[in-house]
Amino acid sequence: MALNVLRYLSFRNASALWVMVAIVLYFSYSIPETFLAARTWKSLLDAQAIVAITAIALVVPLSAGVFNLAIGAQVGVASIMIGWLLVPAGLPILVSVLVTLVASAAIGFLISVLIVGFRIDSFIATLGASSLLLAFVTFISGGRQILKMPRALVDFGTDRIFGLTYPFLVMLAIAIAVWYVLERTPLGRRIYATGGSLEAARLSGIHVVAIVVGAMTASGLLTGIAGALMTARLGNADPTIGPAFMLPAFTAAFLGSTQFHHGRFNVPGTVLSVYVLAAGVKGLQLSGVPTWVTDGFDGAALLIAVGLASAARSGSAKSLWRRFLRPRRTTLQIEAERPRPVGT
Repeated sequence: MALNVLRYLSFRNASALWVMVAIVLYFSYSIPETFLAARTWKSLLDAQAIVAITAIALVVPLSAGVFNLAIGAQVGVASIMIGWLLVPAGLPILVSVLVTLVASAAIGFLISVLIVGFRIDSFIATLGASSLLLAFVTFISGGRQILKMPRALVDFGTDRIFGLTYPFLVMLAIAIAVWYVLERTPLGRRIYATGGSLEAARLSGIHVVAIVVGAMTASGLLTGIAGALMTARLGNADPTIGPAFMLPAFTAAFLGSTQFHHGRFNVPGTVLSVYVLAAGVKGLQLSGVPTWVTDGFDGAALLIAVGLASAARSGSAKSLWRRFLRPRRTTLQIEAERPRPVGT
């Protein structure tokens, strides 16, 4: 048992965990007064909970082989929609939340129709959908924040229980539920099989169209939760917040795919990656570095994460470099190496 735990937590299997330890040790030594303050870590856990939900929402379609570039815009639509339903429309909180979640799931479903019904590549379909959703956000909000959210909603977004905010607890519940579905149920195995090879999954009897539609619909529902929680946490609906979620979500999802399950998108690795990246950014901010450094940190982290994910799927980074550096053989060389029949 102890050997299995050590293997599970080894640097090869859980490098982000050890990177987190290194980040904490470095900034604890360089800026202990601010980095180790309780308020810093409470703020970190709270602020990144919605990013983590968005990243989990992205993991679901990625596991099914769908590349969702509309993930940030979907969060933005949910955030502005619940704000509009609550304030200009004057609907009760419960009704507004339910309508927002249903609409968010419907958006995910409609995007999936573009992918499986009209056979548009997921990259193109979600990119186009993202532009349409951002236009809808501007239309419904007029490009202005929607203020004066109900006090009960704001309290839910900011109040704590046992020192943890409600959004963080919601994130934990979502993470456990999605992890269980993906890792412990036949549905999860079908989702991973579809993402691994669409044609092989179809030939094995999996209804790949239903899997893709279900994955995108579930992802839409989760973005609805993230957007509603963001409005509750801010106390207003901001039409500009959506796109800011896309880069952190993709970075965490791809970096997370190199953790615990090499080359496979998974929830524990994704949530861990969200907080590793956030701790690094927070440490840089508290150190007083220019703002462009933190932007560069996110971009570099995404490139590294995608590279590591590709290496993990290829077997190892070492074998990837060997293939990259190995000279390409010409057709004449390949022909010369073929065995010749005896007597020729």
